[in-house]
Amino acid sequence: TLRAAEKELLPGFHQFEWQPALKNVSTNCNVGIINGLSGWASSLDDFPADTITRRFRYDVALVSALKDLEEDIMDGLMERRMEDSACTSGFSVMIKESCDGMGDVGEKHGGGPAVPEKAVRFSITVMSISVLADDEKEEVTIFTEQKPNSELSCKPLCLMFVDESDHETLTALLGPVVAERNAMKDSRLILSVGGLPRSFRFHFRGTGYDEKMVREMEGLEASGSTYVCTL
Repeated sequence: TLRAAEKELLPGFHQFEWQPALKNVSTNCNVGIINGLSGWASSLDDFPADTITRRFRYDVALVSALKDLEEDIMDGLMERRMEDSACTSGFSVMIKESCDGMGDVGEKHGGGPAVPEKAVRFSITVMSISVLADDEKEEVTIFTEQKPNSELSCKPLCLMFVDESDHETLTALLGPVVAERNAMKDSRLILSVGGLPRSFRFHFRGTGYDEKMVREMEGLEASGSTYVCTL
């Protein structure tokens, strides 16, 4: 049914495992949208903290993104004439992180809780997937995102009511996301793709810069990279 298909597309549906287990992250796979401040104190400045941000757990969102690309991964293996069963480990996934202000989202006739009237979105894009097959010397790229700045490939991880120029609050809100990312760098994901369990390692690029911030920090020549968010 449509409802079942929708469920499968949302983070929190698929079974997976990390080896070694992620530090300070639950091993529960069945996790949907969570309070982005789980783990923090109960208020940030003047705003009730339980209203300020919502997100997916980082590893659960990555699993969902990979399952979305399951057909592309299998097609990539076939196109490179790689033996399916020889490619169960050695997958490498390049992730672009982007963080961008969404502008003014204030209510005209406020009835809800007091929250900042600006919003920021932190999202991820699977840029490429490569694999080092058993008995091979070199990695082979089996998937490359053709439209890395498209809304379709950029998956929201965290939505926050915060002004993007408020670096202190932004840093606090993204603290748990950064902690989860750091935990994943030292581990590998075991996930069933194409009917076989396969192991993936993740590499993170861009780490949340948008075009404007890159220009401010790195100068003009740094802008225009595919690893910069242009949403």
